[in-house]
Formats: sequence, structure tokens, C-alpha cells
Amino acid sequence: MTLDDRVLDLARSARTVAVLSGAGVSAESGVPTFRTPETGLWARYSPQELATPEAWEADPEVVWSWYVQRARMVRGVQPNPGHVALTTWAQRAAVTISTQNVDDLHERAGSPVLAHLHGSLFDFRCEHCGRPADQWQIAQLRLDAPVDPDPQPLAPPECLECDSRIRPGVVWFGEALPMDAFQAAEEAMAGADLVLVVGTSGIVQPAASLPLTALGLGVPVVEINPEPTEFSAYADYEVRLPSGQALPRMVAAL
Repeated sequence: MTLDDRVLDLARSARTVAVLSGAGVSAESGVPTFRTPETGLWARYSPQELATPEAWEADPEVVWSWYVQRARMVRGVQPNPGHVALTTWAQRAAVTISTQNVDDLHERAGSPVLAHLHGSLFDFRCEHCGRPADQWQIAQLRLDAPVDPDPQPLAPPECLECDSRIRPGVVWFGEALPMDAFQAAEEAMAGADLVLVVGTSGIVQPAASLPLTALGLGVPVVEINPEPTEFSAYADYEVRLPSGQALPRMVAAL
């Protein structure tokens, strides 16, 4: 597929680029999405059932064990060419990344993340007072170990401040997004010369509404996704390629 010259011209002229990345970007590195056919951990436990406050209250040991395994799964994969291309682009322009992904692949590729809209697998914190888990508590989780194909329930550690449970630092279904992250992403898109919507289904709100802020201000928005999405009808331009192919080609043309 040949990239639209108008998209390349926008990329070349943009001095500020705001990126909204979604699960498709991480999937290219081998991270299953919540809509991936159920295999491995996903075959035994339903992400939709475990990623809720109700599941945490009902069976915290199972939920904690499952998230530890998810973190190990992420640590077992590497950033892909799409992640790396954004890091390279940031040497030519001011690139901000807001992501719906809870992994650390952007960071490991060398890109700081402005906003983790749905939290992070690696920001363990107290469920009550919000204190981050201590480093020695995280070290005991052995997040660099291989994924256990048959994980057993595991009691979450206790907060050293108030003795409440340490919880995964992700936003569960039914929880509000962190407002500081959402506002930072919104401001980045409103102030950009170009917005890229990369690998996101356009379904999960309110994060999926962020590019509409840019569109309302006349900022051009390019969707990069191999398949049409809920957002496609709003995008100014569509690039029907995986991000690992589209982004390196865009950067090479700068």
C-alpha cells in the first residue's frame, strides 16, 4: 500500500504530533488484546470478568495472580517497529504519546508517555491510601520470570502505610479514568499540528473521544489501523496498515 502524499506532507510539516495509541499497537508485539481469541491465560480466565472492582472484592487472590502473570507476559515481549518509529520521530518533532495500553512498551522503546489513560500494569498501589508499592514488594513478584501456564491464586501484599491490599494500577471496567491523564492528553491533542490515532478500536470511552477535540479545532487527524473502526468515519485520513509498517514508512519520509 502506498501512503497518501497528503498524509506524508502533514507528517513532514508537523512540529507537534499527538499520538493516541491502543491495543493494536501492543498486539503487534505479541500482547493479546481483550478481544483476542482465548488462549493461555485468556482461556482460563475472562479478562472482562476479572478486570472489575467486583472481581477484586470477590476473589482478590485470583485477580492479583492473573495481573502478575499479565505483567510477566508483557515483560516477555519487545517493542515493535511502530514503537521505535515514534521514538525516532521525536528527534524531529515534539511527539506526545497518550495510550490506552497498560504495558510499558512505549517506554522501553525510548518514548516517554504523557498519559497512561487506563493506568499501568507496573504501577502497583494501595487500594485505600494510594501509596505505591515498595520496590522490594515489586521485586518479590519476579515480573521478569516466565509466565506460569497454570498460575495459582496469590495473596496481594499489604500496604506498608495502612495495611490495606496492594492492587494493580490499572483502570478497571466501571472505574473513572485518572483526570490528570485525560486532561493532559486532551491538551496535547488540542495543541498539536497533527494527531495520530493508532491501533485503537475507537470503542472504549471516554478515551476514544479524545481525537474529537482535535477535529473540533481543525487539527488534522490520521487513523492508522489495518481495519476500519468506530472512529474511521471521523478521521481526515485513513492508513490501512499495521502501525509497525505505517509509522516506520512515515518517519522514513520525513
